[in-house]
Formats: sequence, C-alpha cells, structure tokens
Amino acid sequence: MELRHLRYFVTVADCQSFNEAAKKLHISQPPLSRQIKQLEEELNIELIDRTQRPINLTDAGVFFYEHASRIISEADYLKSMTRRMARTQNTISIGFVSSILYGTLPKVISGFRKFYPNIEVKLYELNSWQQIEALKCGKIDAGFGRMRFEDPLIDRVVLREEKLVAAVPINHKFSREKTTSISLLDLQHEPLLLYPKEPRPSLIDQILDIFEERKIQLSNSSEVRELQVALGLVAAGEGLTLVPNTVAHIRKDEICYIELDDYHVTSPIIISSRYHEKSEVLKTLLKVARMNYTKQTP
Repeated sequence: MELRHLRYFVTVADCQSFNEAAKKLHISQPPLSRQIKQLEEELNIELIDRTQRPINLTDAGVFFYEHASRIISEADYLKSMTRRMARTQNTISIGFVSSILYGTLPKVISGFRKFYPNIEVKLYELNSWQQIEALKCGKIDAGFGRMRFEDPLIDRVVLREEKLVAAVPINHKFSREKTTSISLLDLQHEPLLLYPKEPRPSLIDQILDIFEERKIQLSNSSEVRELQVALGLVAAGEGLTLVPNTVAHIRKDEICYIELDDYHVTSPIIISSRYHEKSEVLKTLLKVARMNYTKQTP
C-alpha cells in the first residue's frame, strides 16, 4: 500500500465517481479503477459499493476513508513544513490583523531585525482564523491575532489583554460633556458600528459575545467591512464603535476616545506558531514579542 493508493481512494470517495476522480487526478479511468481494485485485494475487503450511482462507501470503506484522509493530510503537512523550514533560513513570514499593526507590532519587527538584519521579513494581513490555516500550510511562520482557537498543531501565547475603548464622534454628547468613562449599557441604543463584517469569526464576534455575556441587547448596531471604515463613519458622525486602545490615536481631531468603566472588556493579542517548529529565528521573534508587549502599557 502506497500513499498514492490512499490519494486515489480518497479522491474517488470525495467525487463519488471514478470518471470525475480520474479527471481530477489527471489520469484515465481504467488505471484508476485497477489501483482501487488492487487496494481492496491487498486489504481483502470491499471498500466501495459499485452497485449504486453515485457510488457509496461500505462501512469498512468509511472507516478507511477517515484514516486515509488523516494520513494524507499529515503527509502534506510534513512536506510543506519541510520546505518551509528550508525557506526560513532566508525569510520569515508573519501574519497580522490590522488593529495590531497600529500598536506594538512595528517595534517587534524592528527589534527582530536587530538580531537578524539579513533575513527578509514578509508581512501578510490575515484575520486570526486565516492565520491558523496559513500556519498549517506553511504560508506564514507566526501570526499576531486576537481570536482564541484550540488546535493541537498550533502553539499560542497571549502577549497582552488590551483594553477596548469607545470611539465617539467629536460632536456627540459624550464628547461635548467631556465624559471620562462610559458603560456598555450606555451604548445599548447608540448606533454601534461593528467590524470586520467578513471574514468571520473575528473581533466583531468577540464584541458581540461581550454584550451577550452582560445580557445587553443592542438595538441599533450595523456591520461594516473593516476598522478604517468604522472609524471613517464615526468621524462623519454616523455612529460609535469599539476599538483596541492602541488604535486610539487615529483621527483624534474628529474622534474622541473614551474609556469603558468595565476593565474586563478587553481583546487579547496572541502570537501563534506551529507547535513542533521552533527554529532559532522563530524563537528570537517570540522573545522580542514577549519583551515588547510586556514593557508596553495596554
């Protein structure tokens, strides 16, 4: 039994057709059918019920499919990570969510370059979920995100819990009255702008969870594409939004940033990397990140 036999079988099962699978694999159908038949003969068991259209797997075939899929996935992961390891001798690729770029991340990159001035740093704007997938396929080596995910292949370190603040139009009553802090309940009936609309899950889901945990039902919220759009609409007087504290320097002539009286309303900054991959280059990045986020105030 070879890895190609597993790939052939999984493709046939996914396509539910030998003809479609052959097209996808770029081979003709007769050799594909023979390869699957040889696999069944080696196992001495029927994996595919050929009497039905589209074809179905037998009970044994379903069991074999689940394990074959996992083996293929692990083999692909091993191949991509081995290639990635070779590339990290000259480059390091880092994913980030946009709000983190306004804070300490540039200092982390600058600090890292002092240790490795000849290594090229590639930056990719990806949401937290996209970073996990990019780590698994080897597109990036580390990711700075805000969403908590559990994945056995990914190592995650919370660098900081960052306070969220309210971004309010400069002519809003909260701004005019020079309000120093507001509660989430104060925002219940305000036109609240939530972002990013896509892809999900993202910061928008964190904020919605915060309101739900406090049993606050928003009556006038809307979703916008991204952080900059939300801040632009706030500056235009079209609503309010919640942003990480490190963003609270943008458009300060048009927007007033007000603290929340609930200090537990935070968004984490999390660095993610592949669990078993800790090159010296990556270790240095993690060390510099921890150092910078620890000494910087939230």
